[in-house]
Amino acid sequence: MTDKKNIIEKFLIWYKKFQVSKSPQMNLVWGFFLYTLVGFGLLSIPLFHKTNVGILDNLFISTSAISTTGLVTVSVFDSYNIFGQFIVMGLFQIGGIGYMTLTTYYLLFTTKRITHWHNKLIGAEFTLPKTIKIKDFIKSVVIFTVIMETLGAICFYIAFKQTGMETFKALWFSIFHSVSAFCTAGFGLFNNSFEDFNDNNFINTIISVLAIAGSLGFIVITDLWYRIRRKSKSLSFTTKIVINGFIFLLFLGTCLVYITEPSIQISDSKLSESFFQAMTAMTTVGFNTIPTSGLSLPILLFVTFLMYIGASPSGTAGGLKITTLTAMISVLKSRLFGQKRISFLGRLIPFERLYVATSTFILYTSIIFLFTFLLTYTEQFEFERILFEVASALGTVGLSTGITGGLTEIGKVLVIILMFVGRVGVLTFGFALLKRKKEDNDVQIEDDLAV
Repeated sequence: MTDKKNIIEKFLIWYKKFQVSKSPQMNLVWGFFLYTLVGFGLLSIPLFHKTNVGILDNLFISTSAISTTGLVTVSVFDSYNIFGQFIVMGLFQIGGIGYMTLTTYYLLFTTKRITHWHNKLIGAEFTLPKTIKIKDFIKSVVIFTVIMETLGAICFYIAFKQTGMETFKALWFSIFHSVSAFCTAGFGLFNNSFEDFNDNNFINTIISVLAIAGSLGFIVITDLWYRIRRKSKSLSFTTKIVINGFIFLLFLGTCLVYITEPSIQISDSKLSESFFQAMTAMTTVGFNTIPTSGLSLPILLFVTFLMYIGASPSGTAGGLKITTLTAMISVLKSRLFGQKRISFLGRLIPFERLYVATSTFILYTSIIFLFTFLLTYTEQFEFERILFEVASALGTVGLSTGITGGLTEIGKVLVIILMFVGRVGVLTFGFALLKRKKEDNDVQIEDDLAV
């Protein structure tokens, strides 16, 4: 027994040294990778299965859960028993609030301080404006998550009982779907998502409130809390951009679906269905109330665009982020108007943020192009369905036109990589792979480049 303790202690000491020696970005990649492996190992135990599940499918589900994507190659409800489903829920709970959040909150709760190392990791995992303190941010993440998921579970329970669901099933389904909705994970225990509840306004409202609350981001929540407690006189520029951008895109998406989508024109719940499809793509929650495969090509492409953009940074949603899109629009506007400084709504944007936004935009778009290109070789589906799947995987959305289960083994591996990169963040992943620990001392020669 003593030998085993010594081995564990030696391993923990080695792992701490390993963590400290790596960059914050590499630590994040390793952290999510280890959680994915642990989830994969647990889901591979036959004790947690209802039916036989393939090794690659277990890895796919684990990655999809930790990345809060929701794409599945097998039915979670039909393939895993309640213990397996609980493991899946635990994974997307960790993925939703960030793997360092609970550890850091525990440190705050016990020691009242955060180490420098934890500060660096949180800074790498969450992009925060200078007006928000990390301690306040971490507290708001945990407290707000607990409150929203608890209220969501209570409301879901009432809604499911109203549909005639038996008590224990309603209780478990309520907890699972509340966590999934707030973490914008897209995992459901209904095989056709929420299509059977497309006219149930109560359930649709619960999902929408939870998903919007999670996807708007903890920056917005912390900022609003500062305002309520009078710690700040006004909302930050980031919060204003996120809220206004989100409302505009959500309104635009709802109108387009409502006016032009043929599959809902005869529906009695036309407005709510239009809102829900735009909302589920924007928040990257991944639930649907009408078959995604039945959407017309123009709306399918527009939903792809909404998944590509996503919602707020430092929230549970994926995608490129509204703030990145805003920065790109600012660069374009300033260039077209011949302005030397780049601004938006009369506020100058720091160059360091513009560099990050530009890098993210280029890398994110390049990855979508590359993996769409690769999947057109490995799969036999229509181009628009493959593009939709790629945007959904990288944006950690979970919407699908129904091709996920029919992917080849190579196709599944490619989507697994996309989901993982999407959760870690394209720029973080790039930093982890390419960033050098020491600065390059090579002499740089300045030259001109015509563009």
